[in-house]
Amino acid sequence: MDESNTTHRPTGHVYSSGVSEVAPIPLPESASELTVSVRRLCAFAAQAGDLDLRFTPAPSALEGMAGHRRVQAARGADYEAEVALEWRFEGLRVRGRADGFDPRAQRLEEIKTCRGSADAVKPNQRALHWAQARAYAAILCIERSFPGLRVALVYFDLESETETVLEEQLDAQALHEELQSLARRYLGWARARAQRAEALVAALRAMPFPRAAFRPGQLELSRRIYQAAVARRCLLAQAPTGIGKTLASLYPLLKARAQHRIDKIYFLTAKTPGRAVALEALRELGAKGAHDLRVLEIEARESACVHPGAACHGEACPLARGFYDRLPAAREAAAVIPILDRASISKVAAEHEVCPYFLAQEMAHWCDLVVGDFNYYFHPSAFLHVLAREEEWQVSLLVDEAHNLPDRARAMYSAELSEASFDAARTLAPPAAARALKVLRTEWRRAEAQCEGAEALLLDNLPDALLFALRDAAACLAEHFNAHPKLPQGPLHALFFEVLQFARLAESFGEHSVLDFSPAGDTRQIALRNLIPAPFLRPRFAAARSCVCFSGTLSPFDFYRDTLGLPDNTATVDIDSPFKTRQLEVRLAGALSTRLDDRPRSLARLVDILAAQYERRPGNYLAFFSSFDYLDMAADALAARHAGIPCWRQRRGMRADERAGFVERFRTAGGSGIGFAVLGGIFGEGVDLPGEQLVGAFIATLGLPQHDPLNERMRERMEERFGNGYAYTYLYPGIRKVVQAAGRVIRSESDEGVLWLLDERFARPEVARLLPAWWAPTQART
Repeated sequence: MDESNTTHRPTGHVYSSGVSEVAPIPLPESASELTVSVRRLCAFAAQAGDLDLRFTPAPSALEGMAGHRRVQAARGADYEAEVALEWRFEGLRVRGRADGFDPRAQRLEEIKTCRGSADAVKPNQRALHWAQARAYAAILCIERSFPGLRVALVYFDLESETETVLEEQLDAQALHEELQSLARRYLGWARARAQRAEALVAALRAMPFPRAAFRPGQLELSRRIYQAAVARRCLLAQAPTGIGKTLASLYPLLKARAQHRIDKIYFLTAKTPGRAVALEALRELGAKGAHDLRVLEIEARESACVHPGAACHGEACPLARGFYDRLPAAREAAAVIPILDRASISKVAAEHEVCPYFLAQEMAHWCDLVVGDFNYYFHPSAFLHVLAREEEWQVSLLVDEAHNLPDRARAMYSAELSEASFDAARTLAPPAAARALKVLRTEWRRAEAQCEGAEALLLDNLPDALLFALRDAAACLAEHFNAHPKLPQGPLHALFFEVLQFARLAESFGEHSVLDFSPAGDTRQIALRNLIPAPFLRPRFAAARSCVCFSGTLSPFDFYRDTLGLPDNTATVDIDSPFKTRQLEVRLAGALSTRLDDRPRSLARLVDILAAQYERRPGNYLAFFSSFDYLDMAADALAARHAGIPCWRQRRGMRADERAGFVERFRTAGGSGIGFAVLGGIFGEGVDLPGEQLVGAFIATLGLPQHDPLNERMRERMEERFGNGYAYTYLYPGIRKVVQAAGRVIRSESDEGVLWLLDERFARPEVARLLPAWWAPTQART
């Protein structure tokens, strides 16, 4: 029997036959002992006062570790570095590593690296540092029966390589009492979380699939995702629109969580609608038994901010003032809400007068599943990735609409500097920073001059002098803002963060990147363009326990495995479409060329095809074009030759209400016409127009990226690295846009429609083999 055409009713454990070779890992029946790190204990129980995000130049993780080693190496021969400590209290195990202990001086040291004066360390940070130092000192006193210790905070300035030491002599009894107070504060909360976690495991084990039956293809996808999670592997899953990919991915991963150690699940999306679909599926699962599941939606700070004109510190924002004093009550209120979506977070935050964005960041520690944008795990400074590494969580990833990740990742690992930013900040920079910025512009010009006489303003190497100038400019600006933390945000801050981002990415410049001096409109700029994101993404995938990248368009798999840096043993699955060939009439326009030079000659015939199809079957259609210029040319031609056909068009920079209005035209009862949109744009995916809301689509081009110097350089690099440069740069990304756009027509097994492919190249074998197997294109007589 063909499983793809069979309805499956869930009975018992639906994965037993799919993963019989993998034995479940038994979980403890009772969490008799809770474990917490000293750092996390203090962050939970000892923080107080204001939220303060004023800029202070922070070392990178590697710089911090190197600074620690320098301080430790400067101590005496009997100095103990990285002292492992552990303490048990009423069922709580507290563990950690003290940075250092000097037995001669009887001094425990907590070392913190910084850039600039230790006086710039914020009060709430210093209080947290003291809490950590005292906690380590308390445990050391208990382990070694010391009556007391000298406790020191050592701030090591990486720039001057000097130490600032703050020290106090503390009695062991006082230290012990303070540690017990922190532990008691944490224990009540942690025990409640542990009880919920035990109940969740039992609920997930018993949770049935929430629907009466699996849709065709849904069961197979679910099985393969479960197998990948259990085997700790990555999976590329191509599954067509309409089978319920979101539910089919969340359900098996929650079942795997109940049988194996998965601390957190991150559901990552490219666009806001994907988050909404995931949250709806999770509500459905919650209603079927996952009552104790805690889900968090994270949104961008700009969207969550209640006071967008205020800086993030207590002197400017009322929600930052006393944030940590009010956080415990807000955390308690948020913890009982199963689905902490943006509305719920905002409501709790408003009731307790705390910042909703940073309340959400706190709740990420305590929720089982986080729904958010790609950026929160894959960006260079991604919050969820940093958190998972710090807490040593076992994380499983679900990457929704993963076909968007290569382009999104390229943007994450690219940076730009514009002359306009320099000009806007020129009069605001102090003398030292102004000199450094002048040197940076000089080295920029020298690097650009190396492109003179070349066909493209691209440079394959990053000159050492430019790298040094970037470092120096970033350091001078950092020193300025460190010395003046209360300066209001302005053009100099904006320039600093651009320089800082550019400098950080420049440190890892390699064959995956190129310097681009092409102007942006009327403004000169220098850009570091990432061409292949794999070197940056590979460590992120390696850090995850398992990962599933899924989409309706992930073909061919090698392209995504290579460009994303997925492991060599990544599994793949291509789920058969539940749709029948008879549902979609695919028509080839024949000898019609939509190449740039041929468009004026073929335009009349193209719009006549649109009009003839509309006359045969009146209704709503989408017509996709490769650019706004081509779109406008075709829409104008249709209006001139067939004035009676209603049409509306996508425009550059549409506001949210305009985008909604464009889609609403399709949903108006009794309406009909042709909407003109850009292929690969906002209406080419993520738009759901079932039934008669959309009866057909026209796709005018192959969607190939523009043949410009930057894409040609990418093609060369792809060829050097993977041996398939043209397809990786042009053909595969282009056909992906075509298939995504065509997917707007058939949204369910009851839909029927027509698709016109309006370029003669669609008939070529190398193109036709990339189209969905269930399509059956026929040559039209036009």
